[in-house]
Amino acid sequence: MKAAVIHGPGSIQYDTVDDPGLKAQDDIILKVTSTAICGSDLHIYSGGFPQPRPMVLGHEFMGIVEEVGSEVRNLKVGDRVVVPFPIACGSCFFCNHDLPGHCEHSNPENYGPEGGIVTEKGGALFGYTDLYGGYDGGQAQYVRVPYANFGPRIVPDFLTDEQVLFLTDIFPTGYTGVDWGEIKGGESVAIFGSGPVGLMSAKSAFLRGAERVFVIDTLQYRLDKAYETTGCETILWEDGAKDVVEHIRALTNGRGADVCIDAVGFEPDRNLIDRAKAVINLEKGSVKVLEACMSAVRRGGIVSVLGVYPSLYDNFPIGQFFDKGITLKGGQAPAQKYIDKLLGYVAEGRVKLDDIITHRLPLSEISHAYDIFKKRTDGCVKVVLDPWK
Repeated sequence: MKAAVIHGPGSIQYDTVDDPGLKAQDDIILKVTSTAICGSDLHIYSGGFPQPRPMVLGHEFMGIVEEVGSEVRNLKVGDRVVVPFPIACGSCFFCNHDLPGHCEHSNPENYGPEGGIVTEKGGALFGYTDLYGGYDGGQAQYVRVPYANFGPRIVPDFLTDEQVLFLTDIFPTGYTGVDWGEIKGGESVAIFGSGPVGLMSAKSAFLRGAERVFVIDTLQYRLDKAYETTGCETILWEDGAKDVVEHIRALTNGRGADVCIDAVGFEPDRNLIDRAKAVINLEKGSVKVLEACMSAVRRGGIVSVLGVYPSLYDNFPIGQFFDKGITLKGGQAPAQKYIDKLLGYVAEGRVKLDDIITHRLPLSEISHAYDIFKKRTDGCVKVVLDPWK
């Protein structure tokens, strides 16, 4: 089969690889009909998450069931399904507590309670390095899906692939940030980052009844897309975090937003000083966006961290966290927890997901797709790929 294979930082190729096969009786083999590039894929592509051996990437995919193991109960050949990005057994302590990203069984080689930088990680993820299970991902024509009794959801025939594809990750992730923010109606929400997760966070905030939603980004074209697809208020980050924070406070009676969502993570736009600091402190990337969230949130507010942070960081503002009484929540989104509710919202027409797509490309153009997504050229916000072209 054909697949997108990472060969090192900045090198992803359209390769011929072996077709996947069943390895356990509750596996399925999926013929992938649609897949996408996620912002967190870029952390592997950039080398922020090292992957020493070639590997098929991709954790946003859906398709048609091609083969089923003998213990698969709820699916049959020919079913059309969408697959949540965490690989989770559905029966361990954490799965039973709606925390599939911490599954005790899916990542046996590298799992542990510590949550270290390169050891004792959480549960497995599709196509997300050997540290997270070493499972090949879905930027391919076929993919093996373990624990198929717990993850995949059947898609109604009247919904297209593009209408539901983002139930795999970015919509549940955006919704998670809002749910962690305990939004019940009438709140102000500041979302840092107007990439795909930021846009889904804005959509989710309005679904939950937020009164005002501010989206912050360094690129005007992304803010234009945010306004077009969500109707949010936009703020351009030009001269640094201080001006953005002051702007948010000015819009919220001097207090700050009720909820701030970090939808950027450890690889924001950085200047030479930021980069030099990271080198000196042996850090990966920067926490400048998280620091901005903690300044922009009101006292007693909530900061949801959806962007990835893989390492330790010097001078974390623990004093500010304590003085302001901030609630800080973060981690992998529990996609299986929310997917049924969110599929219902899509089926009922309460939310539209495919309006964030800017590029539809064949999988054969995977190198170009990663290049424009990484460099944010050609107005790129979200790329959807056809594995059969």
